[in-house]
Amino acid sequence: MRFAGFCRVVRFIGAGLMVFSMVSAATAARPASDLIDDRSRGDRLTPLGTEWRLVTDGVMGGVSQGNLGVDHHAGRDCLRMTGQVSTANNGGFVQMALNLAPSGAVDGSAYEGIRLTVSGNGERYNLHLRTDDLDRPWQSYRYEFEATPDWREIKVPFSALQPHRTQASFRPQLLRRLGIVAIGRPFRANLCVADVRFYDSMQ
Repeated sequence: MRFAGFCRVVRFIGAGLMVFSMVSAATAARPASDLIDDRSRGDRLTPLGTEWRLVTDGVMGGVSQGNLGVDHHAGRDCLRMTGQVSTANNGGFVQMALNLAPSGAVDGSAYEGIRLTVSGNGERYNLHLRTDDLDRPWQSYRYEFEATPDWREIKVPFSALQPHRTQASFRPQLLRRLGIVAIGRPFRANLCVADVRFYDSMQ
């Protein structure tokens, strides 16, 4: 009887989680436009009403150092992330991170992916996306790109994202957070970001 009761509880919890996921997907707001940030403001705030934040591996005991500030580079307003990535103490990242809505998730399923306009020091960086399906800070969906000294447009198709430490399939209708990350090896980060948008097949 105890085992049967336990099984009923497990089934009830599983059904509840499924309903919660379906409700989340149904209530995620569609973006008002393709714009995420065009640096039209003179601070870290975006047109979404959210703010870029610097996150380093110091949250988990690492020693990487970074800075995030407003800048003007090669004719464009931008945010510049600089820092030294270190793998000491099991660390290894410096990140500029942005919630895609003041609360909850956004539904990006009408779009094909994310488009970045970036300039950097020739190093490789990552775009990390997180959805409501992920509940661990180390989980994400990732795409690596190179940031050249000239301004460059990077298109990141949702279909090209690689899941990191999760078995959950990527669901763009549950997008919550975006990160642009210097990660994985010791190097000096220097990256400017001038524009971030969703894009579709017509763009």
